[in-house]
Amino acid sequence: MSGVLGRHSLLFGMLACAVQFAAAPALGETVDLRLDQAKLLKLPDRVSTIVIGNPLIADATLQRGGLLVVTGKGYGATNLLALDRQGQVLMSRTVQVLGPSTADLIVVYKGIQRESYSCAPECQPRNTLGDGNDFFGATLGQMGARNGAAQSTAAPAPAAAPAR
Repeated sequence: MSGVLGRHSLLFGMLACAVQFAAAPALGETVDLRLDQAKLLKLPDRVSTIVIGNPLIADATLQRGGLLVVTGKGYGATNLLALDRQGQVLMSRTVQVLGPSTADLIVVYKGIQRESYSCAPECQPRNTLGDGNDFFGATLGQMGARNGAAQSTAAPAPAAAPAR
């Protein structure tokens, strides 16, 4: 009988702890954004340090005028803290990164391999976390090669020697 009572006491204690945790107020608002999208946040005055709990999920860049650009880097949730010079928390937010908008997204499954395409209006390969390694790598390689070619053609030409 004491074993049963002991289990009930343990269960009641865990339930009371869970209820207390659930009733605890949230530290801040949630910022929802899409993977590979950015959102602007207005920072409070006197912010000197920005902390992102998991930089694989979100990234933040400070801009003039007290603006912070938060970008979704990976699926999931993390926290964002803004601190003053004394280390006091001036702002606390949960950053929730959601999957890409489904308005123009087509997902193709080839067995267990996944491929994602943006179809607006024509379908083109799109790198999305969770795509198959071969598809993701090939698409990323093409994008990198294209960007590299664009940067090399955009570089200013060397100045010509003056004519004599």
